[in-house]
Parts: sequence; structure tokens; C-alpha cells
Amino acid sequence: MLDQNIAAEVLACAVKTGGDFAEIFMEDAVNHGITLRSGVIESANTSRRHGAGIRVLSGTQAVYVYTNDTSRQGLMDCAAKAAAAVKGGAGCSLIPFAAVDYARPGEIAVDPMTVKAALKAEKLRAANAAAHSVSDEIIQVMGTYRDSVQHVLIANTEGVFATDIRTETRLACQAVASNGTENQIGFEGPGARMGFEFFDSRINPEEIAKAAAQSAVTMLHAPLCPAGTMPVCIDNGFGGVIFHEACGHSLEATSVSYGLSEFTGKLGQQIAAPCVTAIDDGTLMNEWGSLHVDDEGMPTQRNVLIQDGILTGYMIDKLGGRRMNMAPTGSGRRQGYTHAPTSRMTNTYIAAGSDDEDDMIATMGDGLYAKKMGGGSVDPATGEFNFAVSEGYLVKGGKIVHPVRGASLIGRGSEVLMKIDRVGKNMRMGQGVCGSVSGSVNTNVGQPMIRVSSLVVGGGK
Repeated sequence: MLDQNIAAEVLACAVKTGGDFAEIFMEDAVNHGITLRSGVIESANTSRRHGAGIRVLSGTQAVYVYTNDTSRQGLMDCAAKAAAAVKGGAGCSLIPFAAVDYARPGEIAVDPMTVKAALKAEKLRAANAAAHSVSDEIIQVMGTYRDSVQHVLIANTEGVFATDIRTETRLACQAVASNGTENQIGFEGPGARMGFEFFDSRINPEEIAKAAAQSAVTMLHAPLCPAGTMPVCIDNGFGGVIFHEACGHSLEATSVSYGLSEFTGKLGQQIAAPCVTAIDDGTLMNEWGSLHVDDEGMPTQRNVLIQDGILTGYMIDKLGGRRMNMAPTGSGRRQGYTHAPTSRMTNTYIAAGSDDEDDMIATMGDGLYAKKMGGGSVDPATGEFNFAVSEGYLVKGGKIVHPVRGASLIGRGSEVLMKIDRVGKNMRMGQGVCGSVSGSVNTNVGQPMIRVSSLVVGGGK
């Protein structure tokens, strides 16, 4: 994508006014997307994103300039503009490049760029038919298919010259159930760092669609959830979104380095119950949030954030590491060349425990079983959160009695971590897209079933 000699020229230009570090991030990405609504292919598109960003650091000051002109002159002009905003720094010398190609083509069996759009559309039509087969109350199905192949190159003044190819595929299905007076929605959206073999080895579109439709129909006939403080069992998979939002963001240098996290300065302290171990691991093969190398050119790694309830680490990017005087952890991520990187999660999950899931519910007394979680909001500085339960069930005397709708979980991340009293054995992940200051990136959230001994449940009555 970029000749090493030109890269060296550009970096030298970027630090000529005193910057002590400079970096080039270049990408060339092709994206395909198909949308189906009410049985009709509504849109099919192909897009290409190509460009480069140049970042210059001087201490903890950062300047970022980007361009879609990746010619030598275009990059030199971009570097000169970045350099002009940094003056009087210590400067740096360029370390000779040690080029590393992180691409692992053997991990991708079927390049989605070679698959005809008609075959991709067939997956959506199969999902649509399957969702409608669940019930006559399914009045609308919306399916989306997307794939992407992104070529990246990261070069910097510290000798990094890294290239990679990132391939991803995702299918999402949203089903709407109606009784004529109100609607309920069910959603499933699996994805992976895989090619089109995703549909042969990991998911079945019909099963995904039926699960979304069944959830919508179940909630359509569910009474409103009672409000109150009660024990809550949160199921595995996308249930991990609570840890991601209420705790994970508070463990990123993006907030920790500015002192805007409830976990700032708490390394080595107990912040969770002893049964809780939490990990962010960008190295897992083919997982939705995985990367061979992060967007700062550092290999991703397995970062243990909480070990047996003790805070053991943060997720740290290069600039955040400078503010914190700590080493980066392979956590620098960005949406694309128009965004400067910052610390972000990859595959973040609570590790499997040793408790039996059925027993967790049988011994909880009266409470709520949150089978599927929806969206929510959180303040990283305080950890206060509010999350919707998209599919919930009322528990009485340790028995699941009936579904309930309108439930929400309200609390504070640090308090919830301390109130987890049981952790199940079956850890599973769910896929999402996380937004932050460096744009939107793929992230996996995950956990086994966990039980919170006491949590505020907002309800519809």
C-alpha cells in the first residue's frame, strides 16, 4: 500500500518541527451491504473507503490530520499540516522499519468479495421466510447482510511497519410482532471475523430469524414487569453488554487517563466479588472484536482486567499510556482513517465460573431472569447505568413463572460488580458495534449467566 522509503519521508516531515512521535495509518476497505424489508430487497450497495491519517505527538499533545490523497505529495502535504501544529517539542529520530505482515489468509475460507450478491440475498430471504413461519403475528421482518475486507498499514517513527487484512461478515434480523394495538421487536445479529464460510460453520440464518421472531411474539403476550429491588440472573451472550458499558468503558485509558473513571487509581484493589474474573482478549481467532494487530501497529493481547475480584489492568493506547505512565496493551482502535485512535475494547467478557445455571435460578427466590438485554446508557465517570431487558421472565420461589416486558436494570457498575454472587459455567459472546471518540468499532460482549444478589429493576407497573 505504501513504499517504505515514502513512509520514512512522510514521518520525517511530520516530526520536523519538534514532534517526538509520528504515525501513519492507511486503509483501503471495500464494504458490501444488502437490506431486506417485508420480503423485498430494499437496497444493495458497495462502497470503498480509502485514505490515510497522520498523527503527531509531543508529550501528551496530539495532532491528527487525514486525507484521501495517498500519493507521495498528498501524504507529504498532510504531514506538513500536522507538523505545523506542533512546535518546540523534543523531536525524535526515525528508527529503521521492521516490517511485519500480520495477515493470516488461512483463517478465511471464502473471501466474501468473490461471492455473488444473489447468494448473499438468498440468506436474507431464507431468514425472512423462517421468521414469518413462527407466527401469523409477525408483521414485518427486516434483515441486513454486510461484509467488509479492510487492508491496513501502520508505520511510525519507532520502527513499526505493519500490514494486515481484516475480513468480517454479519447477518442481522429484526422481527416485529403485533396484536393490532401494540408491537414488540425481537433481534439477533451474529457476526465474525470470517468470510462467507460464516454461514456454513457458525450460523444458520433460519435459526437466527426464528429466535428473533419468537422473542418478539413472547414479549407481545407478556404482562408488564413489576418494579422493585430484587435478585437478577442475567443470561450469557449479549448479557455481557452490562459489563461492557457499565464497567468496560471505565477501564479504558480514554477515561482512566483523565481521572474520569470510577476505577482510576484502583489497581490492586478489590472492585468486584471474588467470583468475578474479566478479560479483554483481541487474539481470539475469528471473533467479531479480534484483530491481529491494533490500529497503532501493536499486536493485540489477552488483557486480564479483573482477577478474582481484584483490578489487575486497564486497556491502554499509546497516548493514554503516556498520560498514565503505563505501557500500551494493544488496545488502540479507530473506525477508520478519519479517526485518531484511542483505547477501546475488543472481545470483553466475564470468564466462566463454576456454578450450575439451573441452580442459580432455583436458589434466587423471587426475582428477574433477564434472558436477553437491549440497549442502555452509562456515565463512565460514575458508572451509573440504565439498561433495557428485551426479553425477561419473572421468577417466583426459584421457578420461572412467565415472561415480562418493559423491564430495565438500573445501578452503578462498581456496586453491581460487588453484588455478583454466582457465575455460571457456559460463557458465550454476543456481537455489537461500540461507539466512542474514535468512532464505531466491532466489539464482542460476553459472559456466562451471572446472578446479582440485589439490583433495582424498573418496570411497567
